[in-house]
Amino acid sequence: MPNDYLIEIESSVARITLDREPRRNALTRSMLIELTAEMKTLAADEAVRLIEIAANGPVFCAGMDLGEMKDRAQQSGPEDWLQDSLVYRDLLLAIIEAPQPVMAVVQGPVLAGGVGVVLACDLVLATDNTFFSLPEPQRGITASMVTPLLLRKVGVGHAGHLLLSGRRIEAKEMCGWGICQAVVDPSELATESLRWRDEMLKGSRQALAATKAQMLQFSGDVSEQLIEAARLSAQARATDDAQEGLAAFLEKRKPNWQQ
Repeated sequence: MPNDYLIEIESSVARITLDREPRRNALTRSMLIELTAEMKTLAADEAVRLIEIAANGPVFCAGMDLGEMKDRAQQSGPEDWLQDSLVYRDLLLAIIEAPQPVMAVVQGPVLAGGVGVVLACDLVLATDNTFFSLPEPQRGITASMVTPLLLRKVGVGHAGHLLLSGRRIEAKEMCGWGICQAVVDPSELATESLRWRDEMLKGSRQALAATKAQMLQFSGDVSEQLIEAARLSAQARATDDAQEGLAAFLEKRKPNWQQ
């Protein structure tokens, strides 16, 4: 069993728990590849009727592992960045295309690439100490991979607010946007997630799968959108500003942008 996440299956419910608490559950390339494989395996398992994505520790997910990104920036070119973006895309699509409902159980802050993971889920239950943030422009890059998923969920106005401002937006406000379906006190998260689980398990597996397929069909070709997003993300990561933004963040200083 990998050290970076846990897999539990009980009573037809599969639970994936991010378990990199010292790194704020930041996602590495190997994690993305492994999680994609796990999602596809669970999606193909007819005994699994619901998939939950959760996390241990105070932070749900801080996005991509910036230490790994810095190392790759010193030895990678545009094609390498594109491959990294496509690896992330594969995980998002595996979540979106799973025939079972996928529920995010969010117990703390969600940043950058972590936001994409949550947006790919069908339902989101969060605690009231959770916030969402896309700080990529402050690091000289773009949240390209998150953008199409955010637009699907909330439209241009709210998406622009989150993408351009870099603000930390509380879960309660995101509930009004439709990102979260409910926000509860941290002490109530386990009980409420079990209640949601029980409600969804009352549904027919085939009917739920058909509903998800219909939703995906009528909401546009997200697969093609994410391919283009991967290209744009790779372009942004290859710029001088991206290298400066990443270095400034890791060195805890203000970035010196070219313009």
